[in-house]
Amino acid sequence: MKKFALIGAAGYIAPRHLKAIKETGNDLAVAMDVNDSVGIMDSHFPEAEFFTEFEEFEAYVEDQKLKGQKLDY
Repeated sequence: MKKFALIGAAGYIAPRHLKAIKETGNDLAVAMDVNDSVGIMDSHFPEAEFFTEFEEFEAYVEDQKLKGQKLDY
């Protein structure tokens, strides 16, 4: 299983990306979008972290990396 991050989680194409990640047996670990209208994300990956500020998203990714929880994509 690969771990993904998604920037632009509220965009027009985002539901297709979420579906593809799920259908291929992978996991969305974290997502970011300036808009907080991402209910579709919760239906696919309710455990995923979500941020509206890039700096918080970046800090989370770096923190996970330091813990040995690197993202694959």
